[in-house]
Amino acid sequence: MSSADSKPRSGAAGPDRRFLRDDGHLSDALGRLVAGTVPPLLPALAGSLVTGVLILTGLEHLAGVTLFAPVAALLLSGVATRHPHDGQLDWIVIPLLRAMEYLYLLALGHGAGVPGPLVFVLLTAVVLHHCDAARRERYGARPSGWIMGAMLGWDGRMLLIAAGGAVGWLPFAYGLLAGYLAVLLVWEATTSWLATPVTTVANAPQNEHGGMAASEG
Repeated sequence: MSSADSKPRSGAAGPDRRFLRDDGHLSDALGRLVAGTVPPLLPALAGSLVTGVLILTGLEHLAGVTLFAPVAALLLSGVATRHPHDGQLDWIVIPLLRAMEYLYLLALGHGAGVPGPLVFVLLTAVVLHHCDAARRERYGARPSGWIMGAMLGWDGRMLLIAAGGAVGWLPFAYGLLAGYLAVLLVWEATTSWLATPVTTVANAPQNEHGGMAASEG
């Protein structure tokens, strides 16, 4: 089971940033080792810096096991997955992880000649997953633990694509992951999201103009 179902909510003041991290099993396991004692911002910044440099210097120059280097660098942030993320700047961790995953999928696909539509479909599926999870958390109707675990987390998805590239099956890996995530998203929408009581959505925070209030973090 993913950490999404085992971590307590951060309270009524805002969404649980630990859930919004979308960590997979490996990242969550690293976080268990230090039991939330490591603040999240510094590891995320360090991991993102190294990952970003490796990506921007050209993933087309990476091959085999070296494709795992950007993912391994970003896993530095995994040691803080159990931290409450209650610092003033800890909200930065979430967009950092999002940006690194999107950049890795985009740059690797482009550099390796994966068909553009296939890269677009995979990125769209990942973005929709993140948007759905954030909205569900905002409404207090969090997806089940098994569905979040099945989505593999940012680390699991990046590792799967790296593995596909290492064995020379990158287009297949992109197509497989895109189809897999699409099926899970449709399943979640039809079995869980649509079953959420209307009152749960109706009671979502409103702004002064009658629209939905912006979520925090």
